[in-house]
Amino acid sequence: MSFRGFPPAAFEFYERLRAENTPEFWTANKATYDQAVRGPMRELCAEFPDVGPFHIFRPYQDRRFVKDRPPYKDHQGAIGESEGGSSFYVHVSADGMLVGAGYYHLAADQLVRYRGAVDREATGTELVAIVERLRSAGLSVTARDVLKRAPRGVPLDHPRLELLRFGGLIATRSWPVSAWMHTARASARVAEQWAVAAPLCAWMDRHVGPSTLPPPDAER
Repeated sequence: MSFRGFPPAAFEFYERLRAENTPEFWTANKATYDQAVRGPMRELCAEFPDVGPFHIFRPYQDRRFVKDRPPYKDHQGAIGESEGGSSFYVHVSADGMLVGAGYYHLAADQLVRYRGAVDREATGTELVAIVERLRSAGLSVTARDVLKRAPRGVPLDHPRLELLRFGGLIATRSWPVSAWMHTARASARVAEQWAVAAPLCAWMDRHVGPSTLPPPDAER
């Protein structure tokens, strides 16, 4: 079945979950989650085979290390990866929709390549121009991990210190709940923002690329 949008029930579900994040609420409303949230998210992801297959995240929180965390996530996210290494993300929540593209987190070998490319004048100034254009277009450009201080060996007056402090680089855009989200036009909006972020992804793919380190579990 082709994507037809996220129905109002999807956003209402998360609004209610925000007020009652309990197993009892989830059990009573799981059919709504399956039909209004997870089903449309699966259909949306199928619209983008070039960056799939997508991983649709589980709705359950990892509570192994934070016992007082609510049992269910307050959003439904999905992520895909291009051949070059960039990730493409989308989620829905009570607040609306968010899309993002780039490198959410850098492994140790990726971080070395990233900082080297940012430090070099030609590639670093190219990235600065890309980031400025994205921010002018209304996207937020940041990272999950941001150092409070300069990386070791980097002078405090480095012209690209902000970018050197980032442990990844992602461009995101969010919207409040709107009528177009209930229609197939939501797919086009997602595609449009990923296209806007394409220069950032291309720079990261070219100068950073996927990690060649083994996954952490493989070392055990």
